Amino acid sequence: MSKALNLLKRNASNPKLWLLLGLGLTTAVLLVTETRRRRRRRRIPSSPDKELYGAFMQRFELLPFPGARNQMLCGLTFAVKDIFHVKGNVTGFGNPDWKKSHPQAEITALVVTALLSNGATCVGNTLMDEFSFGISGQNHHYGTPINPRTPSCIPGGSSSGSAVAVAAGLVDFAIGTDTTGCVRIPAAFCGILGFRPSHGAVTTIGVLPNAQSLDTIGWFARDPSVLSLVGRVLLQSNSVETKRIRQISFADDLFQLSKVHNLKTVSVIGKAIETLTGYPSPRHMNICQYIASKVPNLKGFCEQLAHQQDGTSILKALSTVMLSLQGYEFKTNHEEWIKHAKPRLGCYASDRVTEAIKTTNDNIKALYRVRTEMRAAFQCLLKDDGILVIPTVADNPLKLNTEKEISSEFHERAFALSSIASISGCCQVAIPLGHHNDCCVSVSFMSSHGADKFLLDTVCDMYKTLQEQVSVAYSPLPPPDTNGFQNASASPLPETGCTASRSPWRASAPWYQTWATEPSCIAGCRRSMTEANPAWS
Repeated sequence: MSKALNLLKRNASNPKLWLLLGLGLTTAVLLVTETRRRRRRRRIPSSPDKELYGAFMQRFELLPFPGARNQMLCGLTFAVKDIFHVKGNVTGFGNPDWKKSHPQAEITALVVTALLSNGATCVGNTLMDEFSFGISGQNHHYGTPINPRTPSCIPGGSSSGSAVAVAAGLVDFAIGTDTTGCVRIPAAFCGILGFRPSHGAVTTIGVLPNAQSLDTIGWFARDPSVLSLVGRVLLQSNSVETKRIRQISFADDLFQLSKVHNLKTVSVIGKAIETLTGYPSPRHMNICQYIASKVPNLKGFCEQLAHQQDGTSILKALSTVMLSLQGYEFKTNHEEWIKHAKPRLGCYASDRVTEAIKTTNDNIKALYRVRTEMRAAFQCLLKDDGILVIPTVADNPLKLNTEKEISSEFHERAFALSSIASISGCCQVAIPLGHHNDCCVSVSFMSSHGADKFLLDTVCDMYKTLQEQVSVAYSPLPPPDTNGFQNASASPLPETGCTASRSPWRASAPWYQTWATEPSCIAGCRRSMTEANPAWS
C-alpha cells in the first residue's frame, strides 16, 4: 500500500482532510471546464471584416531597430500600403497576377526603414486599389475595406486599407501613396487626417511607381501630433520652417461645388481664426480665375471643354492633364509587363489600364508645361506663409456597389479638386470637420511646395480650436424666449464656461458688447480656457 493511502487511512476521521480534498477536486473541475471553454472559443473562426475591417492584406510584425527605444515614434504602431517593398515579402500592387509573377522584395522601402529606426512598429500591409488606379477603395479581387464611419459607403482609395486601419483604431498611423488624391480622398471619407507632402519631399525608393511626376508618399493619423511626428521623421530638412503669421485664403468658387453648407466648413474655420492669435483676417478668392490667368498652356485643354460655360471647365481641364500624365507615365513604367502577363483586372482598373496603354506622347510636352506653370503659379500665390482652404471632396462617398454610370460624375468632381495639388506639387492636408447627412465632412489646407513643416505645424496649432468650433456649429441652440433673448437656462460651453460665444446674434447685441468688455468676464473666460488648455496661456 502506498504512503498516500496509509496517510489517508490514518486520518480518515479528520474533517479538515475531507475539506481540502473537496476544495482540490472543485478547483480541478473548474480548471478543466475553463480550459475546454477557451479551446472551444479558439476553434470558432473569427471574422476578419469585423475585427480588422478588411483593411489588411497580410499581418506581420516588424520591430523597431535596436537602440530606437527613445526615438520620437517609440510605442506607435503603423501599417503600410501594399505598394511598399518589405524585404522577404512579395509586394502585391493590389493585383494577384502581379503578386504571382514577381519575386520577394530584396529591400525594404526607405520610408519603412526610417519609421522603424525611429521606434515605430509595423504590423502589416494594407489593401489598395489595383495599381493605384481609382479613388473608391473597391478591389475586384480582394474586396472592399469597411469604412468605420459609414459602413454602407466606400472608404475611398487607392490607399483604402491604410485609411481604414487608422480610422478603426487598429494602428496609430499608416502610410499610403497619393498620386491623384489617393490619401486625401480616403482620409475625407473615413473622417481622419491625411497628408500629401510636396512632390519629391519624401523618398520613393522601394515603392512601386504609378506615375513619378505625381506620386507622393502620404500618411494618415487620428491625432495631429502623430501626423506631425511622422512628418518630422520623413520630411527632408530643407522644408520651410514655421512662421508665426499665417495668411489664410478661402477658394470661394470651390466651396460652391461642395454639397456641404458653408456654415459647416468656411464658417467653422473663420470662427477658429477669430479665436486664435497670430492669424490675420482671411482672404477670399476665385481660384479658377487665378489658374486661368497664370497657366496659359491650360487654355488648349479648356478649348476641348468649350461646352462648359462656368469656371469648372478650368478644373476639368486640369484633371484631364493630371489623368493624361498619369496614363503616359504608367504606360512607360508597366506596359511591357501588362502585355506579357495579361492580368485579370477589375472593371475600373481595366478601363484605366487600357486607356493608359493607348496613350501617345503627342502632347506630352504640353502636359509638362502645364505642370511647370502650375508650380510657379502656386509658389507665387502662397509664398512661404500662405494657406489655401478648399473642400477635400465635393460629394459624400458613394454607396457600395454604385452603378458605374452614376459614379462617373463623382470621379470627375473628385479629380477636379485633387488635381490642384497633384499638378502644382503643393503639400495638402485633409482635416475632418464633423458630419453632414451621416457622412464625414473634410476640408483641406494647401501650402506651397516645400512648406510641409509649416503646414503640419499649422494643423497642430489650429486643430483643437477647429474641433471646438465644430462642436458649437453642430450643437442645436435653445429657442429664444418671448422677449427675443436666449433662454437663460442654456448650459455654458464646457470649454470656456461662457454661453455668449455659442450664438452669432448674441455677439452683436448691445447688452453683450457691454458685458463682454467687462474685465471680470474677460478674466473669467481666459481663466477657463487656460485650465482647459495650458497652451492658451
